[in-house]
Amino acid sequence: MTIKKFITYTPLNTNGEELNENHELTLNVLDNSGNYLLHKDLLRHYSSQKQGTVSTKTRSEVRGGGRKPWRQKGTGRARAGSNRSPLWKGGGVIFGPKPKKTFLKLNKKERQLALRTLLYNKKNNIVTIANLEDEINEPKTKKFLKICQDCKIDLDQKTLLIVSKKTPSLKLSTQNLKNLELILASNLNTLSLLKAKQIILTPLAINDIKEIYCD
Repeated sequence: MTIKKFITYTPLNTNGEELNENHELTLNVLDNSGNYLLHKDLLRHYSSQKQGTVSTKTRSEVRGGGRKPWRQKGTGRARAGSNRSPLWKGGGVIFGPKPKKTFLKLNKKERQLALRTLLYNKKNNIVTIANLEDEINEPKTKKFLKICQDCKIDLDQKTLLIVSKKTPSLKLSTQNLKNLELILASNLNTLSLLKAKQIILTPLAINDIKEIYCD
């Protein structure tokens, strides 16, 4: 069963001062624990990361082995038909791994419900900064660090920056920060939200979240 929850954010400017405006996010979340949904979504995410390219050769695929090593009877040795038998050194592999695709299906509504529930549970760790995409107009990490310092964001902890658009300047300004992950609001996923101790949002990203994930 889902219930409607409201989150109100007061955005900061890039100097860390509160603005005279509020942004409200309405989320339909689970009234009980949504751990089972988060677990299903994490399994789906991890399985989609698998390459599935591991491969071994069976006895029919190993080069050679066309000639019978010795005659069937009269040598005193065990009969053998090929030196590429799985019992031989250099032979094929029995039941070895083959390339395969692993895909776990999760309904779209279940995935969105998991994201909304997790976003609501992280509401106290969210900081909203206005005009962040446009403020970083040149690729300078120092400028971004100054903004984080003014907004009291500790970059020694895992931080998730959710934006509406990845500008080249913003991307270059944040790529050297090891604890920061830059992500589009349209690409929001459970794993990134779970890992983050702090979440930075922009008003444009909030609008995208409303449009994509909210009913």
